[in-house]
Amino acid sequence: MSQNKILSAKYSKCSLGGLLLVPFVSLFIFFTGCIKNDIPYPKIQQEILDIVAEGQLKEAYIDPISSTVTIYLEETTDIENVRFTKYEISPDGVSDPNLLEGTYNLTTPIFVTLSRFQDYVWEIKAEQDIARYFEIEGQMGQSLIDPVAHRVVVKILRGTDLSNLNLLSVCLGPPSITTLTPDLKPGRIDLSEPLRVAVESFGRVVFWEIHAELEDAIVATSIVDAWSKVIWAYGEGPADVANGFQYRAADSDEWIDVPQESVVQDQGNFYASIPHLEPLTEYVVRAVSGENIAQEVKVTTQATADLPNGDFEEWSQVTKGRSQMWCPWAEGETPFWDTGNTGSITLGTNLTAPTDQTVTGSGRAAQLNTKFVGIGAMGKLGAGSLYSGSWQKLDGMNGVLDFGRPWNLRPTKLRGYYKYNGVDIDYAGGEFSGLLNRPDTCVIYIALTDWSAPFEVRTNPSNRQLFDKNASYVIGYGELQRAGSMASYEPFEIEIKYKSTSIIPSYIMIVSTSSKYGDYFTGGNGSTLLIDQYSLDYDL
Repeated sequence: MSQNKILSAKYSKCSLGGLLLVPFVSLFIFFTGCIKNDIPYPKIQQEILDIVAEGQLKEAYIDPISSTVTIYLEETTDIENVRFTKYEISPDGVSDPNLLEGTYNLTTPIFVTLSRFQDYVWEIKAEQDIARYFEIEGQMGQSLIDPVAHRVVVKILRGTDLSNLNLLSVCLGPPSITTLTPDLKPGRIDLSEPLRVAVESFGRVVFWEIHAELEDAIVATSIVDAWSKVIWAYGEGPADVANGFQYRAADSDEWIDVPQESVVQDQGNFYASIPHLEPLTEYVVRAVSGENIAQEVKVTTQATADLPNGDFEEWSQVTKGRSQMWCPWAEGETPFWDTGNTGSITLGTNLTAPTDQTVTGSGRAAQLNTKFVGIGAMGKLGAGSLYSGSWQKLDGMNGVLDFGRPWNLRPTKLRGYYKYNGVDIDYAGGEFSGLLNRPDTCVIYIALTDWSAPFEVRTNPSNRQLFDKNASYVIGYGELQRAGSMASYEPFEIEIKYKSTSIIPSYIMIVSTSSKYGDYFTGGNGSTLLIDQYSLDYDL
């Protein structure tokens, strides 16, 4: 076929696919208004990336899962007139309202709508802790202060002359900017009738009422929280005497005094920890104040549990493409731990693997390596990791994984052995470029949380979501960090600090990594962390 024939044939095909449509163009235009556009707009999640307010106490907490922001305000900040000085949202998004304009009353949550193709509503709320107090000499427990109802209730032992009480201290608003009418100062005060006080701050006046409530009991056992080998006891008693606790096993008649140095007293409230107890055992606890004894409370301690494969002896391999991927569980067993190997094995590398370098010189331990994974300049730095949870999927060259395993016990410490050999950071993500040539750091941490499901971690910068140790869902937390090099294994003990002794966790998360900023693809190519014999302690 000649070139002209070829060209003719091509144009014939074009006419069949396009030129034959010309007669219908006018009809298409005519009916365009009647044709429904079924092509959906892309869904691009819009998020608040950063936010700062005048008079902010600490960094705001941004939760992309629930689309909420919590602003923490200093006690001298006017919560009814909050001005924002920084407000960053997802690129190309639009915010209604724009928080950089005007002031906002954060006594109740406000809502903003972020828009790009779709609307996404975010809730912004404020927390402001004002150290309000009202203390009467000899009162029972702490005064009950209700900043919403503007009410103070102070418990006084029945038979006390309410018209001649001794006021020790008072604060009902932000200090230094609040005035009280009448002007309450330490000294004699009459609470035989409710006292009405005008509290003025920020140019606004709020009326409070102060009530005295008569109590028959001199001392009370308030709360008793039983852990596995520790009981936490709370009581109320006279503020000006030494209070304490006694306990006994339920099947024993012998009461044991809690040492006075173990009792912490705050006005008339006091608490103590009772350690070295037996798991799954019933105990009786009561508060005492001098010769006065409070009601008895019976509790049963929780069980204890070991970490599955906490000695990292059990490993198996699965085939991924042309490579064998190491997994920290025995073949056929239910996994407790997982690694980031699913991502790195796509380029033929296990960042976490078993090693025969152990504490005892036999068996296996885990070796976590920080390496540049890729070919030439194509690739990323990966940090070896081992965590309680499971890998979910790859998102490009990034990972999506679930943190946490179900757990309802409250350990007090994480113990184990580790050996770290860190090198200087030679790869750094843009936001961490200032860390280049500084020593790399390993991290081991444990968290107890109240999640209803595992926490999804995403390392992709476009929708990054990482664990936040300061989040409200964290009940207990402890961590260890170490830079430099170690000649041999060393034991470690991480104390877990709890926000509350009464909340029972639902998940446990333990994470070990050879590079602290590995989630941001930042670290030293060659840093190595060995870990062995992890265990939980339940005593103090």
